[in-house]
Amino acid sequence: MAGPLCSILVKRFGCRFVVMLGGLLSGLGMVSSSFCKSISQLYLTAGLITGLGSCFSFQAGVTVLGYYFVRWRTLANAVASTGVSLGFTLWPLLSRYLLDEMGWRNTFLIFGGILLNCCVCGAIMRPIQLASGSLPQSAKPKEEPGSRAEEVQLSNGASHHPTLQQHTKRTKCLQMLQKYLAFDIFCQNKGYQIYTVGVTWMMMGFALPHVYLVPYATHHGVEERKAALLISIIGLINIFIRPLTGLLSGHRVFTGRRIYLFSLAVLLCGLSNFICVISAEFSVLILYCIILSIAMSGIGSLIFQVLMDVVEMDRFSSALGLFTILESITLLIGPPLTGLLVDITSDHHYVFYNSSFFLISAALFMGLSFCALEKKNRLREASKAHLDNPSRYQYSETSTEPKAESQSPPAVEYITSI
Repeated sequence: MAGPLCSILVKRFGCRFVVMLGGLLSGLGMVSSSFCKSISQLYLTAGLITGLGSCFSFQAGVTVLGYYFVRWRTLANAVASTGVSLGFTLWPLLSRYLLDEMGWRNTFLIFGGILLNCCVCGAIMRPIQLASGSLPQSAKPKEEPGSRAEEVQLSNGASHHPTLQQHTKRTKCLQMLQKYLAFDIFCQNKGYQIYTVGVTWMMMGFALPHVYLVPYATHHGVEERKAALLISIIGLINIFIRPLTGLLSGHRVFTGRRIYLFSLAVLLCGLSNFICVISAEFSVLILYCIILSIAMSGIGSLIFQVLMDVVEMDRFSSALGLFTILESITLLIGPPLTGLLVDITSDHHYVFYNSSFFLISAALFMGLSFCALEKKNRLREASKAHLDNPSRYQYSETSTEPKAESQSPPAVEYITSI
């Protein structure tokens, strides 16, 4: 939920500072948790403070990748997201060991020390500077004649009329909210609109297997330690598959078509859940984890890359803020609602039925919607070209090759320096 605040800080202070601030808050939240005496205090320390810091470090880290890389951006996103898989594999094992050997208070202290290393990661990031004079004249917003005079007139009038002054302040506040919450992008950019709605719906079912896989396995007679091993298997396979997925999807053949690869990965993730419905044997669950890991690798590698494809890089931070808010809401709602359904029916199969429903429907929505949008854009371009020069295009075929937004020449040039 702190995505827009992170976007504001990134615009004002840069990604490097925000990553370090996030590491400081995360570490402080974990260390403070070791001194808590009630669950309500943990809501503040381990929940609010650590959650805020994690948002800052993660979102700023994703944003800076878009500035560092252009040609190899997809592979960079995949390699960077491998850290998530590594933590997904090691963190449960480390947590269990520390809890058994040192207790929960000392475990929080150690977690705080680990998260403070985000400050080190932020410190060694190359700062991003806007190259002077890199913004072409054509890329600058054009002012209508008299707009500057009207602005000065409104400012002078506002200083003499309190009501007008309050109206001007409200207008500026609304413009700022619209800018950093990316409402204008959501309303004007159909690709961003479709993708955000699709991923938001997808998150209703995406986390369900991770939350309920171990309880499902133990409920059907699998030993607790063997059931916990399933989560580590998912993370371990992700470590090796994500870079390969990023390398494959970064090929020029998939330029402008990565949304279809993403939809295919979401579809595979949804279909894989039916394996658990067939059988709950440990060997079958291992097969499920392998297939799920392959699908998750595609989702993890492409989820932010596709967003970079549909949104201009200079607005990516704001677009990511609104994107994370919406997906976090459904990510928070999905597991409790499914848990309530399981409690009422006493049937763990509903976990995988629900997950499959949300994932498959989201995949079909995104894939078909982008296909229709692409077809509409091609028809519009062909019609415009024919009207501009009918004699030239009368007997020529219109190219059906989709033009990716990421290939358009950037209006702003970014440079990194130590």
